[in-house]
Amino acid sequence: MSTSLHAPDFAAPASPPWSSDRDETLRCVQVRQETHDVKTFVLAAQGPRSFRYLPGQFITLELDIAGSRVNRCYTLSSTPTRPDLVSITVKRVPGGTVSNWLHDNLRPGMTLGVIGPSGEFSCFKAPAQRYLFLSGGSGVTPLMSMTRALHDLGSDADIVFAHCARSPADVLFPEELTLMARNMAQLRLATVCEQHTPGSAYAGHIGRMDAARLAHIAPDFLQRDVYTCGPAPFMAAVRQLLAAAGYDMRRYREESFSFADQAQPEAQAQVDGDGGATATHSIQLQKMGQSFSCRADQTILQAATAAGLRLPSSCSSGICGTCKTKKISGQVEMKHAGGIRPREIDQGWILPCCSKPVSDVALDR
Repeated sequence: MSTSLHAPDFAAPASPPWSSDRDETLRCVQVRQETHDVKTFVLAAQGPRSFRYLPGQFITLELDIAGSRVNRCYTLSSTPTRPDLVSITVKRVPGGTVSNWLHDNLRPGMTLGVIGPSGEFSCFKAPAQRYLFLSGGSGVTPLMSMTRALHDLGSDADIVFAHCARSPADVLFPEELTLMARNMAQLRLATVCEQHTPGSAYAGHIGRMDAARLAHIAPDFLQRDVYTCGPAPFMAAVRQLLAAAGYDMRRYREESFSFADQAQPEAQAQVDGDGGATATHSIQLQKMGQSFSCRADQTILQAATAAGLRLPSSCSSGICGTCKTKKISGQVEMKHAGGIRPREIDQGWILPCCSKPVSDVALDR
């Protein structure tokens, strides 16, 4: 099944930028099967729009699944140098609510609620001349976005791109990366697979990324800016490997979305400038008929968890928007990371996971 976009008028003035605060939804226009358990979903605006973001940033999907609102963040695998469409590349995770829904249900013509783009993980925020991109599994997506952008811009940056996968059958974007490397003299590719696929012509590294293999792939890695994305154990192993080698970790950057079922650990009590205890405020959940105390140095979600109340939450850091709640009264200090629209803030919505009370607060929950 497929749908077609209206033929663009390339001589027309540039389309206005897409804004999730104004446009709110994207339409699926194509689904690509990348591997046996990974699909790319290509998304377009409902009208003429251009997408402006930094390569490596993410969007937050707002989905209704089995009668529940679910938010989930996905890095854009597309590049802003091709501004008419965006794409996310999603691995089906066993038991994963969102990834399985997307794989089983999202088809061309369907629309999705979207917030963003947001995020700080981009080599375009701190340009360098030499990079080491290290990806694990579907963590290749932000690094693919960066590489596509550098390729389209004719960059002469020196890039070593090492992708780690379970097997050759799980390697993502091998043909496109090879084509880009043909056009970019200083883009060198390496693949590391944990095991071989029977019958495969794969001739890359077998095993896991370790100090010896990294030194072979990028002998000068100590002089490169490192960008890493992948499962948490993969990134932890990379950090340990680099630190043990004496790498300057100030030049290390990583991206990961770690969604937990509970809030972050409760903040420790602090003392104010007069030597007294930090101010405490009352938080009322009107629909639930519950109330609890929250210190000014705690987030509302932390205090609710400490009081034994379970509020919807996922990222606990203002990224995903899962905990979004309407504030009826009171004031909070909110430091979010893109999980809420400016218009929603103006209407009184907050994210309890990253909001600290400035006064007593009543929530519509």
